[in-house]
Amino acid sequence: MSYLESLRVFVRVVELGSITSGGRDLRLTPAVASKRIKELEQHLGARLFNRTTRSLTPTELGKSFYDEARRVLAAVEHAESVAAQFSGVPRGVIRVTAPLGLGRRIIAPLIPEFAERHAETEIRMRMSDRKVDILADGIDLAFFVGTPPDSSLKLRKFADCPRVLCAAPSYLAQHGTPQTPDDLMSRHNCLLLRYPRSPEYFWVLDTPEGPRKLEVRGRFDADDSDVLTGWALAGAGIVNKPRFDVAGHLAAGRLVEILPETPPVASIFGCLYPHRRLQDPKMRLLVDFVAGRAVKAMRQDGADPGSAGPRVSRIGV
Repeated sequence: MSYLESLRVFVRVVELGSITSGGRDLRLTPAVASKRIKELEQHLGARLFNRTTRSLTPTELGKSFYDEARRVLAAVEHAESVAAQFSGVPRGVIRVTAPLGLGRRIIAPLIPEFAERHAETEIRMRMSDRKVDILADGIDLAFFVGTPPDSSLKLRKFADCPRVLCAAPSYLAQHGTPQTPDDLMSRHNCLLLRYPRSPEYFWVLDTPEGPRKLEVRGRFDADDSDVLTGWALAGAGIVNKPRFDVAGHLAAGRLVEILPETPPVASIFGCLYPHRRLQDPKMRLLVDFVAGRAVKAMRQDGADPGSAGPRVSRIGV
């Protein structure tokens, strides 16, 4: 297992760009991760990385070895998943990602129960509202609320997730309540979720004439959806959120729904994962576990998402 561990460290160091990051991802100290790399280089009799004080880049051999190492690790994972099917005991690491709001309020609270049921599994969860490269980051399951990108990844749709436009009473008292979608573009400060290469520079409302795209603007934007909620609560502007994410604030009157006749188009609540993960029992177990309980949790929070069943389809190519 020591040689396989060294391969895993090497692959993650290449993918994350540093020994510290690669080791941290595998729960190893930088010293241990560095030792693994040195042992691998000694075994091969060649350098795998070009090292400077500011950068760590794979050598030509390192690039070629990386491709082969990934194939080896993929084969080992497949063999382990086959064994797990026969043993009936799921085991191993599951790397999960989710947006901040969905992760904190819906996905993360479910993890302890799943781990208790399946004691041989380990969950490593990363949350971010930024776009995640599932393949490059070695992610097994990416839970999301939104519009899935075109890709060769597999999509499991759990439900439609209603969205809502809302603002604090103090903001509406000062700036007035929008009466039409056009008011959003001409008179109001919209709080926007943005990050480098973000596609979300507009809102789409569900109108009687069909979906309408609005080029909204605002003085504030952030790459953390919870920051937008905080700004809305402080009376800074209007926010477009999944209903489950602000249901408590709406019920308490801290936020007020606006334009209920033309709400934002509902998002998809689902999960993306590489095709090969379908063969691993622990992945299927976690997806099924989250699918039922997360939709129920959203309903309890007032989102009332419509059931979409366990449909699995390929998006894009």
